[in-house]
Amino acid sequence: MTTLNTPRRGPRSRPLRLALALLLALAPAAASAQGAPEPRREQLLNGLRILALNRPGDPQLLLRLRIHSGAAFDLAGKEGLMALLGDALFDAQTREYVREELGGRLEVSTGLDAVDVTLSGRAQDFDRLLELIRNAVTNMRFTNESVAALREARRKTLAEAETAAAAADRAAAARLFNVHPYARPAAGTPESVARVERADLMLIQERFLNPNNATLVVVGDVQPARLMRALRQSLGGWRKSDGLVPETFRRPEAPDARTLVVNRAGAEGAEVRLAVRGLARADRDRPAAQVLAALVRERWLAAFPELRERAATVRHEAHREGGLFVLSASVRTSAEAAKALETARAVLNSLASNVPSAAELDAARRAFADTLDAQQAADAWAASWLDEHSYKSPAVTASETARAAAALTPDEAQRVAARLFLHTPSAAVAVGDAEGLRAELARLGGVEVFGEQPPKQAQQPPPPPPARQQPAIQLKRP
Repeated sequence: MTTLNTPRRGPRSRPLRLALALLLALAPAAASAQGAPEPRREQLLNGLRILALNRPGDPQLLLRLRIHSGAAFDLAGKEGLMALLGDALFDAQTREYVREELGGRLEVSTGLDAVDVTLSGRAQDFDRLLELIRNAVTNMRFTNESVAALREARRKTLAEAETAAAAADRAAAARLFNVHPYARPAAGTPESVARVERADLMLIQERFLNPNNATLVVVGDVQPARLMRALRQSLGGWRKSDGLVPETFRRPEAPDARTLVVNRAGAEGAEVRLAVRGLARADRDRPAAQVLAALVRERWLAAFPELRERAATVRHEAHREGGLFVLSASVRTSAEAAKALETARAVLNSLASNVPSAAELDAARRAFADTLDAQQAADAWAASWLDEHSYKSPAVTASETARAAAALTPDEAQRVAARLFLHTPSAAVAVGDAEGLRAELARLGGVEVFGEQPPKQAQQPPPPPPARQQPAIQLKRP
């Protein structure tokens, strides 16, 4: 019942309610970063940058070390080299010690842009935690036996994780970036890791594992004077490099327009990927691209409802020099693979040319809000500070991402979509039984089966030589 004190809720109030719901959904992620205090900034004589935040009374301590060079610097044909270097920092016994004795966590992750070490524990164990980092970066020694063990452990892990989906992801990146380092898998493959030698690891250690190529974040109950004294004593002897290796990667050429088929003989279903090049981490439109990923997924599912019962995702990955926007799906038949790629292209083309409705944009922003990482405050702060050093832009912070997503308008969404999808070459990949896929995908255009030699064209006989003309006989006048 409507009374004088109860205003009517018409259509005009609906966008306001949706906007309010979105802001409430984004609030937890944005608040942790918006309220992030400014860290104390120091630098040791060897070039190691220190970002420290003293939190008196905090029982937990976080140390985050970032090496500002990642798998993009792997040697060609030896993908996974930087990941192996990350594996070598701590052995299984050290990881168990941190977990069981110090009640903390130890994680090492290797991406295309950086190697991150996260070490946390009790504030009272600060000296022990710092000693673990010092031993990792200054006492690393490679022997033939240790390299063989590292190589076999990673090769086994990669072999166990090998799936059609993983193969499709690798093939899409390789197709999209050609010879650019972003075409390489950061974790490596069983074959590429098997080619790594002791000399390769020693070379990569000398070039990149250096204090003037690193930043250390410390968050916890540690007085600044004590912290800097301990860091100078512990990490001051870490030898700096003579010079950093610059990023001089050549811009990749346009991807092949044909659909690449990776054969898995006898496979019942298929994995399909459609990828275009995305935006860099420091790009101001990156938050919009992340919202667009949610919007594209909903349109794709609406155009091909059968995908709702499959594993269908859309993601935007941003790196230092660019990124990739990927539509992924698992399908049951070759016909579904063709339809998935066909509808995916149609969705991107439509979004690049037409402004999305306010309702679907609001739904996409809510879906994006649900994917924001629920990090602890210290972890979120450390990530933001390190990203500022890595990508030279404050736009990569969680607060900037959340605010930009909440403020995105339909016109702005269409502008970014046109930037990403309009007249943009794409890479299409299908992993499954090649015989069925080839016939169905040929309806959409050219098809290339990976590893298959193109048919040789019959050689035409050379044309006969032109007939030799006899010189004309000139008659002389008498």
